[in-house]
Amino acid sequence: MADNETLGQTLGAAFLEASESKSGVIMAVTVEIVAVLGTAELKISQILQLGRGAVVELDHKINDPVQLRAEGRLIAYGDVVTVEDKLAVQITEITKSLISHRP
Repeated sequence: MADNETLGQTLGAAFLEASESKSGVIMAVTVEIVAVLGTAELKISQILQLGRGAVVELDHKINDPVQLRAEGRLIAYGDVVTVEDKLAVQITEITKSLISHRP
């Protein structure tokens, strides 16, 4: 069993070393990041009635933090800001679950 542990540690170390360099394979991995401004529950009949310009009320208030999700998993909270006439999210808090998974 020790050989498997050593192999796993060696592979893990090699992976981390490769990911730390800009030429590492990990830098080419694409991750979908989603900023969740709020959620709403609608019946299908209500969705079908939505048209251009329709307003859907969300469960978050204006000053509530925005959730940031990576591949569906909550990773951080942030505030909506504008950068050169575009919307952006400024990270204000990284979730504890993400911190506990750091090497």
